[in-house]
Order: sequence, then structure tokens, then C-alpha cells
Amino acid sequence: MALVAALVSASVTAQDQVDVRMDLAPVAEGIYVLYGQGGNIGVSVGEDGVLLIDDQFAYMAQKIRTAVATVSERPIRMVLNTHWHGDHSGGNEALARDGAMIIAHDNVRARMNSRHFSTFFQSTSEPSPRAALPVVTFDREVTVHLNGQTMHLEHAPTAHTDGDAIVYFEEANVVHMGDNFFNGLYPFIDADSGGSIVGMVAAIDSALGRIDGETRVIPGHGQLSDKQGLRTFRDMLDTVAGRVRAAIKAGRSVEEVVASKPTAEFDASWGQGFIAPDDWVALVYGVMTRNLSDDS
Repeated sequence: MALVAALVSASVTAQDQVDVRMDLAPVAEGIYVLYGQGGNIGVSVGEDGVLLIDDQFAYMAQKIRTAVATVSERPIRMVLNTHWHGDHSGGNEALARDGAMIIAHDNVRARMNSRHFSTFFQSTSEPSPRAALPVVTFDREVTVHLNGQTMHLEHAPTAHTDGDAIVYFEEANVVHMGDNFFNGLYPFIDADSGGSIVGMVAAIDSALGRIDGETRVIPGHGQLSDKQGLRTFRDMLDTVAGRVRAAIKAGRSVEEVVASKPTAEFDASWGQGFIAPDDWVALVYGVMTRNLSDDS
């Protein structure tokens, strides 16, 4: 559970990196996905340098540098954070000290600059070091031009958190969904950071309206996917949300809803990850009751 709680914290120790394997897989020309420990990293390489989307835990920084060096000798110039959680922004400090510019939504800087308590994980994370904070922030959207790519960062409000950014590579037809897509496992939704399952579904619907059958979809966790894979995830979320919403309106307790197994037909496909099915139902119940005015 300690490593699971680190999803909302950067407090994992170096011992947790033992035997971590870094796998760099091609996505499109000049674009890769880097798997390691924590959120999936998008990598853009070219004559302008290296751009990363997220940077996992702090102790992974050297492993990230080493992996990136196998496809580019140029420096890491920019890091785009899809949200504030420590398994996606933990490497900010080390890479910023190397000279990388950190870019994220306004709320990412605010969350990283504050003490945070997670109700679901019953854990507290302290403010990030000043050097780890994004130095460029945006409200609704920002566009980055690098390595012949046009990258649109668009805010997805009240989704996985309140500071999510979805990154669209215009020319390459690639999208990095951050933690609005957990491929093959039940997702964490951070209501303590303004997250909402309805907002997550809305973010996915927006992405589905922009991409096509050829789009390569990088999830925050899990393997590289496509439009159909993202739609399957979305439909699972929406189905479970509908069932839990109906149970809440009927006045059923969290224990009763968990016991009713509203995810039964999905558990074999989605329930083998870091959140067990019963825990995920309890999470959804908690998120929806907390955000009842938005999710009703």
C-alpha cells in the first residue's frame, strides 16, 4: 500500500527502485512511451532537444536520463506535467536543475505548493521543493512547438484531478491522456484534488471527439492503446458510475453497494491492478457522494 499511496505523494524512498525496468517503445516518428515505475512518460525527440510528458518518481530521474539517452544525445528541454501526483511529477526537481522547463496547469503548481491529505489512501504529502514547481502555467490551454510537432495541452477540469492536461500531438496523431486513462486497471480518482468520475468521463468524451481510429493513445498507466481501447475504458467508467449513482439515490450505504458487486462483469479485465474491485467501488461511492451536486 505504501507504493500505491505514492500516487499522491513524492515520498517513496530510493529502495523502491530496485529492479525497476525501463522500457522505451516507439509510438510514432520521434515519439516514444517510456514505461518504468509510476505514470507513463511521453518522449518527443528531435533537433530541438527532448520533451517529456511527466517524469515519474524523484528517484527515477537518473534511470529516465539513461533511457532517453538511448534515442537522443540532446538535452531534456521541457517537461509537461499532466497533473500533480508524485508518480508523474516527482522527477521535476532533478530535471529542472538540469535545465528543463516545467509546464503544467495552474492548479498543478498550487497543489504541489501545498500540503495534501488523501482520504482514500489515508496519507499526507508535503509541499514539493521550490525547484520542482512548474515555471510556466496555463489556465485553459497552451501550445508547444518543438521537434516539428505541434503539441496542444488542454485542461480537463474536475477529471482525475482539477489540474489535468491532455496532450495532443497534431502532426503525429498521438494523444497522452495522463491519468484520465488507466488501461487494463481500475483508476484512482482524486476527489481530494477536485477529481470526479463524471468529469473523467467528460474528458474522455472530449478526446474521443478529437481522435480517430489511427490515433495512438498513451494512457497514464498501462500499455499503449487506441481509440477503441479508450472508448472501452470510458464505457466501463460510465456504467459503474450509473450503478453507484442509482444506489446512492436509493439510500444504500457504501457497504451495501460494495456487497452488491456492481463491477462484477468488469473485474476480470480491470480488477487485477493496484486497486482491488471492492476498494474501487468504495472509491467511486466516496467520490460520487462527495461531488453529489456535480454527479447527480
